[in-house]
Amino acid sequence: MFDKILVANRGEIACRIIEGCRELGIATVAVYSEADRDGLHVRMADEAICIGAAPNTSSYLNAANILSAAVITGADAIHPGYGNLSEDRNFAEAVEGCKITFIGPSADAIARVGDKAAARKTMRDAGVPVVPGSESSIKDADEARDIARDLNYPVMVKAAGGGGGRGIRIIHNDDQMREVVSQAASEAKSAFGNGELYVEKYMEDLRHVEVQILADKHGNCVHLGERECSIQHRHQKLLEEAPCSAVSSSLRRRMGEAAVRAAEAAEYTNAGTVEFLLDQRGRFYFIEMNARVQVEHPVTEMLTGIDIVREQIRIAAGRKLRHEQGGIWFNGHAIECRILAADGEKGFMPSPGTISRWEFPSGPGIRVDSGVAAGSVVSTHYDPMIAKVICWDEDRPSAIERMRATLRGARIEGIKTTIPYHLRILGNAYFRSGDVTTQFIQRRLPIPQGGSL
Repeated sequence: MFDKILVANRGEIACRIIEGCRELGIATVAVYSEADRDGLHVRMADEAICIGAAPNTSSYLNAANILSAAVITGADAIHPGYGNLSEDRNFAEAVEGCKITFIGPSADAIARVGDKAAARKTMRDAGVPVVPGSESSIKDADEARDIARDLNYPVMVKAAGGGGGRGIRIIHNDDQMREVVSQAASEAKSAFGNGELYVEKYMEDLRHVEVQILADKHGNCVHLGERECSIQHRHQKLLEEAPCSAVSSSLRRRMGEAAVRAAEAAEYTNAGTVEFLLDQRGRFYFIEMNARVQVEHPVTEMLTGIDIVREQIRIAAGRKLRHEQGGIWFNGHAIECRILAADGEKGFMPSPGTISRWEFPSGPGIRVDSGVAAGSVVSTHYDPMIAKVICWDEDRPSAIERMRATLRGARIEGIKTTIPYHLRILGNAYFRSGDVTTQFIQRRLPIPQGGSL
């Protein structure tokens, strides 16, 4: 096992990884920007080292500085968390080049699933159903138009090298194509350094359902069930739950088997997530694979009792999986709300500032993964998500009520948060009945115009 792990991230995921390392008896190194000098993850780690100025490009995306910090502190592994450099194949290669273990998939596997267009072909060849679309990245708007005509509008153009909802546009006709493709390519280039796009058929009234997998370096791979991720605004998830109320045990088995085939086809190791669209007839279609731990991993942990971060570390150290598929059980129901520092009355505009009060209820079935505390400063430099609240209970209605009680009991002062909006979701009759699709927000609880979420 490792002696010291450098956590190449910030906020709640850095805190989560540090806690996992503590349980394994592993020393930790936090990295921080000048804006995060007093960050909670800095206070939690055994050591901390500054890696640059506040902007992400100068710090958490500065691979050279992060690698230097690892070498200086004698770390023998780096955990990238999610976002930032977690799916950067060049960073993974550089880490291994420094004789340090990258806690995640290999650089080659990251490349195989990171190019979304190429990943679609890999999945088709492995017999995994794929959303109809282009065979590879498109050359220009004219090619995209021809594909869109074959598929029948509407279609989506998506960033081949991206994720997190960036570089995605919906196109309804030929007249929109040239301008929208240009915008999407520009956004993708800015966000991911890769402006390549591909085209998919835009399918409405579907659920976004993802399957968590774990794969070791000894040829073993299991799935940990599915998560319902349909509650989204502008392709950004707001609330996740497990299991999905529309997935039967037989469908769960089929989706899980498809996810395992996807991982094996990509020669994937460590933790990963295979994302699908699910229609009302129980047909599912691969959309992408995320080569990292997901923001929403805690709902799966609450359901299965398996610590995904700890498994990531064990797998990276060369250990075999401790779980066989037949021994994985799915118990009860779990819900996660992503708490953002944003003002729901002003279109979810970011709400930076100093948190003067930070209190959440505690008790059975309640978990709060937070990157802040009373006295923390919420900066405009980073993503506005500051915490995740996860509640578990024996069934979905009980989990919903536990989450409502937990959010109502929260006491946060100094900034605005999305808790009031989450309470609106939890109280909505369509949500409570399980009638959700990726169109839920815009149809049932539209966010005021002008928001930047």
